[in-house]
Amino acid sequence: MRIEHSRRLRGPNRYLARPVQVTRVLLDDLTGRETCDFPGLPERLLELLPGLAEHHCAAGAPGGFVKRLHGGTYFGHTAEHMAIELSNLIGRAVNFGRTVGTEDPSAFDVLMECPLDEPHESDLPVALLNMAISLLLPLVRGDAPPALDLGDLRRQYEREKPGPSTAAIAEAARAKGIPVERVGDLSLLRLGYGRHRRLVWAALTDQTSAIGVDIAGDKELTRRLLEDAGIPVATGGPATTPDEAVRRFEELGAPVVVKPRGGRQGRHVYLELGSADAVRAAFTAATADGGDAVVERQVEGRDYRVLTVGGEIIAAAERVAAHVIGDGRTDIAGLIARANEDPRRGDGHARALTRLAVDEVAATLLDRQGLTVHDVPAEGATVWLRDNANLSTGGTSVDVTKLVHPSVADLCRRVAGLVGLDIAGIDLRLPDIAEELPLRRGAVIEVNAAPGLRMHLDQHDVGAAIVDALYPAGTPSRIPIVAITGTNGKTTVARLTAHLLAGAGLRVGVTTTDGVVVGGRLIQRADATGPRSARVVLGDPTVDAAVLETARGGLLRQGLGYDWSDVGIITNLSSDHVGQDGIESVDELVDLKSVVAERVRAGGAVILNADDPRGSELDFPGREIIWCSLDPRNPLVRRHWDSGGRAYLLADGWLVELSGRRWIPLLAAHELGGGFGGAARHLVANALAATAAARVLGVTTARVAERLRTFGANPLDNPGRGTLLRCGEVDVLVDYAHNPAAIAAVSDLVERVWGYDRAVAAITLPGDRRDDLLRESATVVGARFTRVVLYEDADRRGRTPGEVRGIVHDELLAVAPQTRCVRVDTIEEAIPAALAMTRPGDVLLLLYEKIEPVLALLEAHGARHTGELPRPAADPAGTMPLLQSADR
Repeated sequence: MRIEHSRRLRGPNRYLARPVQVTRVLLDDLTGRETCDFPGLPERLLELLPGLAEHHCAAGAPGGFVKRLHGGTYFGHTAEHMAIELSNLIGRAVNFGRTVGTEDPSAFDVLMECPLDEPHESDLPVALLNMAISLLLPLVRGDAPPALDLGDLRRQYEREKPGPSTAAIAEAARAKGIPVERVGDLSLLRLGYGRHRRLVWAALTDQTSAIGVDIAGDKELTRRLLEDAGIPVATGGPATTPDEAVRRFEELGAPVVVKPRGGRQGRHVYLELGSADAVRAAFTAATADGGDAVVERQVEGRDYRVLTVGGEIIAAAERVAAHVIGDGRTDIAGLIARANEDPRRGDGHARALTRLAVDEVAATLLDRQGLTVHDVPAEGATVWLRDNANLSTGGTSVDVTKLVHPSVADLCRRVAGLVGLDIAGIDLRLPDIAEELPLRRGAVIEVNAAPGLRMHLDQHDVGAAIVDALYPAGTPSRIPIVAITGTNGKTTVARLTAHLLAGAGLRVGVTTTDGVVVGGRLIQRADATGPRSARVVLGDPTVDAAVLETARGGLLRQGLGYDWSDVGIITNLSSDHVGQDGIESVDELVDLKSVVAERVRAGGAVILNADDPRGSELDFPGREIIWCSLDPRNPLVRRHWDSGGRAYLLADGWLVELSGRRWIPLLAAHELGGGFGGAARHLVANALAATAAARVLGVTTARVAERLRTFGANPLDNPGRGTLLRCGEVDVLVDYAHNPAAIAAVSDLVERVWGYDRAVAAITLPGDRRDDLLRESATVVGARFTRVVLYEDADRRGRTPGEVRGIVHDELLAVAPQTRCVRVDTIEEAIPAALAMTRPGDVLLLLYEKIEPVLALLEAHGARHTGELPRPAADPAGTMPLLQSADR
């Protein structure tokens, strides 16, 4: 039993709305075997991992999985549950798992939920499953399992998970419905989409002043700035040499504090210094990493930290330096070890408290108290391990927010404003934070940018306070998102929708098979129909609206690149891609692509094709369903309109909106830009879907009509989809059709405008389609064209040279023996061969793999965009009457 490969579905997917790890597990010798085939195995498993007894499995109640173990279950399923239990044992709480069979009876896909903010590059899910397998196999053999040592996995999880501050902000944002994405394994969060995107790094935000951060990072500058504003601060000044530090000490008098001028998190801060030698030693330690030191008169009082966000007091805590309390029996080392067993303590900032350290600083302080780690303190005796009260050095805190005196609160608001920080941690020493601020006692000790939030999290929702400051009540966090899926027409619908939204004054980001376009400019050339490209657009703060072509491959391999959309479009559904990536039926393909509609927000709109047999059977409760049809008599549309629903139709040669018991003519079909005078019925269908999306998002009917007329005026509006060029006396129609339905649609356009007797077709098909789909495409071509050139894609997608071309050739001649068919190897050979077949006035239909080299080759043969589209002699849209008022 072993792991073959694994992938992370980062976004909502066909299994779950949360991230999922999908791992292919090969059972090898355990193929077909079940747990009941091995006597005593369930008992051995439960002895090793008792928590399995609580797993529900399909039973929906504790003990369900144990019943499956005794009744017999496959070993992929067993490893899945073990991995989930191991995950929870290291503190990584997950619940969902599933094991899915494949065509190979020895291979299963094991699915396991992943925490929302776990780095997507993490190999922890695979490591957990590997450990599960390594524990399971000895138990199957009846051997003793390896020791259950989770230390490495637990430490990896602690390293990778977000710190308490970052986690609190992410949780608060999600609670408000704000999109959240963690960047890698950093504490950097992207909140919101597009123009409403905000960045948060721990307790720094994109609104935090860089000047404020620099001021807070310079302890002496902060002290002087506050002193000039009349804020009580500790007296003191900078020191650049040990002698200067001693002179400061002699001027101030004991006791003094020495700390790095640019220090943070309480490191190298030395208190209670009462001699020149102590000051000299402290200066050397404080400047060991470079830079100057600050020497200040030590202010008496209790240590407090006040957190301000957006100029308001959010929380306050009294901080207590790291210490242990004697019990009269245990030495100091033992007391420290016992304190570190507290599950709240961890390394660094990973948990609410930091582990106590026995280091040089602690040893020095113990020596000052006349102690060593081997001494046994009396019961109740306090042993200090640090002078400073920072949580990062093992300190603890007590919430005092309700006790803060108004004068102290006012002081802290002033301090945050003077330094220029939207989020500030203000350290004070005061006799009592509940008393009116004394003028001669107490002081502001430091001001911290990016303050730690750990000490406040148990008592206050400080994450929500930060999110509320970034997104005050009524402030949007999202931009309109239109997601488009289906078999054919996705790219054109995406481009059309973006064109319509841009006409409404929006800066649109759009992703398609040809790349990422922002504001009408191509910024990335690639097949950009997956989640990574969606994140490019949604993370761009200049984008007002997003239009995302969403293809099958990205959904399968990584899930969606967003959480919710406003509009989902399913153009049509056919068998293209069946037989690839584990999708073995059209029903499975429909289920996969339905994820796009399922992730439309409640109250959003799902736009469906009423003329598509499979699409017409879909339903998505809680969303507005809008139907599109080229047939005004479509009974589904009529019923929908009768019940008050919206629809978009082609009727009597017009694109029409049916809404609110009214029909509204939008545009004559022959005026549709790039629509060949209405002959391109597939483009009309695409325009109906794009129009529906634009109308949902508030674009006026007048603006929609205006923009539909101008679509295609620029060749870059829809390159490679019905692109028309002129080469001498021959028209060249370039299209991306690559499956039977798409080839039939563009062939019908050829028939309406030119007629098949004036047409030559140059055909290539992708090698990753099943043989029956290739033959079906060949049948479509053979039924329509008598002059054909066949060539192969440069990327044969696993096929041998000539294999696809041979399948298409044989099927083509089988259905149309009279076809004149020429076979060549490459597009470079195909274009001249096809042009040689043409006569003046003919059209060459050229199907392609990559648009750029095709256009370059055609240009080399003299082809040019003419800007003129031929129109058919008759109205190709069909003259079908509008629904009459009497029908209402």
